[in-house]
Amino acid sequence: MGRWIIISGLILVVIGMVLQYAPWLFSWFGRLPGDIRIETENSRVYIPITSMVLLSLLLTVLVNLFRR
Repeated sequence: MGRWIIISGLILVVIGMVLQYAPWLFSWFGRLPGDIRIETENSRVYIPITSMVLLSLLLTVLVNLFRR
């Protein structure tokens, strides 16, 4: 259990560093075809449906690879 918490923490640190120093790597997230973006004068609403499906598929593949 402790090992997984440490690994998860390291992964979060790496993701945080990438977002801090190389934000262009994730600039596509939320801008794929199928993502809903509604912008008015007073508000913005983002519903990244396609991005979330893609992220879910990627995480499912990764989890299945590590479980075997």
